[in-house]
Amino acid sequence: MKPPSPNSSSSSSSSSSPSLPRKPRFSPYLFTLLVFIFFVAVLYGEDLACIFSQQLQLNLAPARPSPATQKKWEKLPFAIGKLKEEGCDVFSGRWVRDEVTRPLYDESDCPYIQPQLTCQEHGRPDRSYQYWRWQPHGCDLPSFNASLMLETLRGKRMMFVGDSLNRGQYVSMICLLHSLIPDEEKSMETFDSLTVFTAKEYNATIEFYWAPFLLESNSDNAVIHRISDRIVRRGSINKHGRKWKGVDIMVFNTYLWWMTGLNMKILQGSFEDEVQDIVELSTEDAYRMAMKSMLRWVRKNMNPKKTRVFFTSMSPSHGKSIDWGGEEGGNCYNQTTLIQDPNYWGSDSRKSIMEVIGDVFGQSKFPITFLNITQLSSYRRDAHTSIYKKQWTPLTSEQLANPVSYADCVHWCMPGLQDTWNELLFTKLFYPY
Repeated sequence: MKPPSPNSSSSSSSSSSPSLPRKPRFSPYLFTLLVFIFFVAVLYGEDLACIFSQQLQLNLAPARPSPATQKKWEKLPFAIGKLKEEGCDVFSGRWVRDEVTRPLYDESDCPYIQPQLTCQEHGRPDRSYQYWRWQPHGCDLPSFNASLMLETLRGKRMMFVGDSLNRGQYVSMICLLHSLIPDEEKSMETFDSLTVFTAKEYNATIEFYWAPFLLESNSDNAVIHRISDRIVRRGSINKHGRKWKGVDIMVFNTYLWWMTGLNMKILQGSFEDEVQDIVELSTEDAYRMAMKSMLRWVRKNMNPKKTRVFFTSMSPSHGKSIDWGGEEGGNCYNQTTLIQDPNYWGSDSRKSIMEVIGDVFGQSKFPITFLNITQLSSYRRDAHTSIYKKQWTPLTSEQLANPVSYADCVHWCMPGLQDTWNELLFTKLFYPY
């Protein structure tokens, strides 16, 4: 890094008589200062460049990376190279039918999938949702390499933190890897909010931590959390964060639980307080509060030279078919084709949340990789679990007569869409630009 050249300034003489220009005097103090600056630039130039170049790369407005951005990506841990086509936005593309390489595994071959996501087991008559591959414009995604992923995780911890959608991505990752591990060398255990998959031979764990708001809330019970009157405690991320310390690869998400359609209730003190001080914030302001808390925790507890942090954007739902030009009163039920409109976005409420993410993350000095799965997932009205899942409560005769009334248009069948999310995670981990 070259030190900037000092700008010299000239002053005009008040004398009207011509004279020869005077030779400027060079202060020994100035000379010493310049030598010192040059010495610091040479000795610490790489560190300074790293500090000033570390900022979040959101792919909301894709652009060809600058040389400074490329240098920053070269410093990211676990990166082994770059995509052949420089500047390719892997989140911008189209879905193509692929019956050769899809699905990446069979539902029946992965015993870790929750019964809420095993659509074939619960009677879905078609498999069309399994045969779609994401094709970015102008480049190809690297093939998911399970051996490389496991070797990278040797002696390390990978953790997914968030809600049930992040848990789905977590299970997808395990399904992509577990077949390479002998049965006696792998295990899965649950400890309250923490679920741990262990690959013993690799001394590696892949973990999921239930924290739908990231902050402490009254919905933190991993089993009993269906609470309509949701309350989030301000400044409480360390309540969960103490369980995240020591993780090498972190994947956060939080979105769905904030979307109540009402203002969010924010607890100022403690849930143990006899009289609770609760204020209400708009969804955007409350979400901004959570994002800032997450970034503070990351800055204090993650080492950018050794660890990686990812944030998965909002997973879209397909609860109203009128959003994509369908009949009023319909939803994802009985949808077996993709939305073809490349400009389809869905709910406008997501845009305001994306703006919050762009604003807050854009100010982060810690390099967080944004997995922008929202747009590509919006086309996949066909991939939801719909009615093909375990029902935790018996269905009424009225519900059975109208499947639209109980179709799950939030979660996703496995194998399926969430495997693509992990292909993108794999790409950004090893080929970050």
